[in-house]
Amino acid sequence: MTASPSDPTNSSVAPPLPSSEEALVMCRVALGQMEFARAYTLELLEKTPAERWFDVPAGAPTCIAWQVGHLAVSQYGLLLFRQRGRQPDDLELIPGRFRKTYSRGSVPKSGPDQHPSADELLSKLHKVHEIAREELQGMEDGEGLLDPIDMPYAVYPIKLGAILFCPLHEQIHAGQIGLTRRLLGLDPVR
Repeated sequence: MTASPSDPTNSSVAPPLPSSEEALVMCRVALGQMEFARAYTLELLEKTPAERWFDVPAGAPTCIAWQVGHLAVSQYGLLLFRQRGRQPDDLELIPGRFRKTYSRGSVPKSGPDQHPSADELLSKLHKVHEIAREELQGMEDGEGLLDPIDMPYAVYPIKLGAILFCPLHEQIHAGQIGLTRRLLGLDPVR
């Protein structure tokens, strides 16, 4: 059975690209969604003892430390690297070794000796978020949001697509943090 052009599961049919004005509005909405997603992620993390961040529960493929590092690397990639390219200070912000440890496809490892401390991971998460928020809030023109990019993106193969994907991605990983917490025997947050 082949998908018709009107079938929403047909990934080869994308909606028309937004105008630069629409892209800027969509970017602002995505920023609000990012703030909501980050607040939820932080709530989960605050209610998780730091010493448990490094435990991979039986039968689980991940630990909370990896999730936090991955969110920092991903947000850097989606909201900084894809939007403005690599800047000189980026190697300090997200060093190559950190990126390799927490990038898509990396394998989460158990134990505190396999990760930076919980405080260091949180600091990295906060710093990337702060820089990304400042840069995106400072946008006055949506024209640059229409520049093409490669996968991953959501709906649009343009810079805006990476921005739209960011809060969705964070919510996916907030769910993984929540599940990991439960597998560690911790009570649900909500």
